[in-house]
Amino acid sequence: MIRTKLCFSDHINDKINKVYSVLGVVIFIERNFIYMDKTTLILLYKAMVRPHLEYANAAWCFYKKGDIELIEMVQKRATKLIISLKHLPYTERLKQLQLPTLKYRRLRGDMIEVKMVHEYYGINAAVKLSFNIFSTTRGNKYKLQKNTSHYNLRKFSFSSRVVNIWNSLPDSVVDADTINTFKSRLDKHWLNQDVVYNFYAELLTGTGGALN
Repeated sequence: MIRTKLCFSDHINDKINKVYSVLGVVIFIERNFIYMDKTTLILLYKAMVRPHLEYANAAWCFYKKGDIELIEMVQKRATKLIISLKHLPYTERLKQLQLPTLKYRRLRGDMIEVKMVHEYYGINAAVKLSFNIFSTTRGNKYKLQKNTSHYNLRKFSFSSRVVNIWNSLPDSVVDADTINTFKSRLDKHWLNQDVVYNFYAELLTGTGGALN
């Protein structure tokens, strides 16, 4: 659902409404099974709820603070279903459940999409990325070309917002020969990033700068 100005607010609200209805089903299941443990509940959340918030979000990824908080609020509510963790702050609940923030999941998803564009989509890919493989500055050997953006609409589009993050990844990550290997190496590389469990943190690159 896209407005004439490429605003995704209607789409986000539609997603959230749909997710809350699905989350209601999860709550119903949780209340009717006496021995529902946190592992099972998280599996239900990952299978039934989170996919609605992540499907094709490389296209409709948002940058406004209000939209980001609305989406994250869904996961905040879901983690409170674990009674033993309900009293803990959101960051602590995520750590206990080993469940990353949705903000981190979007960053991770963007990197997976770049990898797919680079190696699997080919010349007919709808998204074109300019790889600056002849650059001698630091970064990996598949560096993306950085283009200047004057408006937020362009600045936060996929082909612009992924450049700094992708360029900060080491060769050992981007050189992965399969997508699953890439995911594993990326998770290991970002393991100690605050943004994994802290919704308010920013991703810090290997070049020492925060990515906004």
